[in-house]
Amino acid sequence: MPQEARDIITKKQAAVPSTSLFEADAKLGLENMDQDDLALPFLKLLQNSSDETKKKHASYVDGAEPGMFYNTVTKKLYDGAKGIEVIPCYYKLTFPEWAPFERKEGRPASPDRGPEILSQTKKDASGKDVLQNGNIIITTANHFVIILTANGSDKALIAMKSTQRKVSRGWNAMMKSIHEKGKNGTFNPPSFSHIYQLRSVEISGNFTWYGYAVKLLRKVDNVDLYQHAKAFHASLKSVQAKAAKKDDINF
Repeated sequence: MPQEARDIITKKQAAVPSTSLFEADAKLGLENMDQDDLALPFLKLLQNSSDETKKKHASYVDGAEPGMFYNTVTKKLYDGAKGIEVIPCYYKLTFPEWAPFERKEGRPASPDRGPEILSQTKKDASGKDVLQNGNIIITTANHFVIILTANGSDKALIAMKSTQRKVSRGWNAMMKSIHEKGKNGTFNPPSFSHIYQLRSVEISGNFTWYGYAVKLLRKVDNVDLYQHAKAFHASLKSVQAKAAKKDDINF
């Protein structure tokens, strides 16, 4: 660091920037960033096999245990048994193409091939939709949510696939079943009008793993929070519209 800069920083009489000063310069330096430029915050449900729970693995997260929720961007851990409160803001069903599990590739070959790709697959012995090239189409229910925390809120994507799509369908049905009476009659309020509890539950079969449990809690009772959720919905809808024009869904 240049000496001049050090001198400025170490001046005892230098004033500490105030919140009002930051507010006056809000979003400066961020002008050219939109949703496409941001890392996608996945809310991961940790399993016994998750690298984040293995102390000797490079991806280990201090304090991580199977059954916890982990935000891949903020690096926050949430107690899965206790549960978290979320506001669902956007939903999208996608059909990503994945390499076979044994290749251990960290991301899909294609984020969304569209529902028509299923006509090009065949079911294997385990029920997976397999393409001729050996890759697998994993139909995925994507729930974009706002997580309510003690200090505010975080945004995240919850991806439910395989057996957890049943949980997703139940959650969707829960949202669709809510009706209220307005001046023009009965209506179905937006998904982001209500708060839900999301917990992890242990499931046993040939092996033990963790799945989701969803419970309706209450209406959103804060106007600022509602507007925040509505804005998140609008930003995701905009990304979807731009992606559709490019014929490349990229959430």
